[in-house]
Amino acid sequence: MSEIKVNSIKGVGASAAAITVNNSDGTCTANLTSISGDAFGSRNVLINSAMQISQRGTSDSGITSSEYPDAPDRWRFGLSGQGTWTISQDTSAPAGFANSWKAQCTTADASPSTTDLVYMHQKIEGYNVQKFAKGTVSAKTFTVSFYVKTNKAGTYICELWDRDNDRAVSQTYTVSSSNASSANWVRYTCNFPADTTGAFGNDNGNSLELNFWLGAGSQFTSGTLATAWASRTQANRVVGQVNLADNTSNYWQITGVQLEVGSVATDFEHRSFGQELALCKRYYNRFTAGSIYTRFASGQVQSSDQAEFMFQHPVTMRAAPTFGSGGALVGWSENSLKTISSIALNDPNVNNCTFTATTSGCTRGTAIDFIANNSATAYIEFISEL
Repeated sequence: MSEIKVNSIKGVGASAAAITVNNSDGTCTANLTSISGDAFGSRNVLINSAMQISQRGTSDSGITSSEYPDAPDRWRFGLSGQGTWTISQDTSAPAGFANSWKAQCTTADASPSTTDLVYMHQKIEGYNVQKFAKGTVSAKTFTVSFYVKTNKAGTYICELWDRDNDRAVSQTYTVSSSNASSANWVRYTCNFPADTTGAFGNDNGNSLELNFWLGAGSQFTSGTLATAWASRTQANRVVGQVNLADNTSNYWQITGVQLEVGSVATDFEHRSFGQELALCKRYYNRFTAGSIYTRFASGQVQSSDQAEFMFQHPVTMRAAPTFGSGGALVGWSENSLKTISSIALNDPNVNNCTFTATTSGCTRGTAIDFIANNSATAYIEFISEL
């Protein structure tokens, strides 16, 4: 018997693994106890960080306030008073990626007011960040890695905000003039210390936010940058941040974002498209017709002017959702189209719901389908975002 020591395995940040070779029959066994439990998957606590999934749409223009834009799922755009923007899912990306999240300034704000801000972020529920052991003596460090391309050189701020305990920490990354002028994709890494104060709630609430700042007013920049965890002080959050909003030619793109335990940025953890889509649908689930007269749900007429439909969510949602719709939607009953209006959820929960709709010209007790009326773009949506 002989033993081979493997000091590292590409992409997993392993320390050492012992592989024992049986010289008599050529078989071998591996002792991988020294490798982190996340070494071969589930290292990245973020969702849709390769920007593959974009259920709402691929481009959203004229944005003047905070929203989840028609762009890659789970990434929210925060904006108050600092210009007008177009947010999109872009096909420019570094090798190994197909998409990126892009912010394009379309109305400039070269002199931001005191409380102005612009950033992109992801809100992370408490169930997904327990591995950091925050607020305990076993607290772990945080590492954020990501690819950025921008034509605006300068210092940018990456921030972690513990929403359960209102604590925050910030780190900088610098885009060089040469990378900005050459429009190069560059991978950056930001390391954040462990925090033994303030545990994350083990629940479906918003426990941690990862914020990528693009501009800020003096309320957020007038102090000393908080590079160690501390109670959130506005003036210390974004000190030194460049103003991406100062010219309408400015843009900023990001992809391959990874937030993981430890001080080493491992190779990006790619998930399958199906896995990523299912993770996204926990927070937002849109069904677009795709073809005319597509059926969204079936139900029964309760009275001449009311119908009820049952809907089963494809995955368990984070919390009972709200309902939305767009485009031409009608009922189909007794071989004719029926008007549908005033759609409302009835006792929604994380697994299914019924919704009622005002109808006309229907017969009580007959079956009715909820369909797209000669439209391939009509949709219904269920929203459970943080």
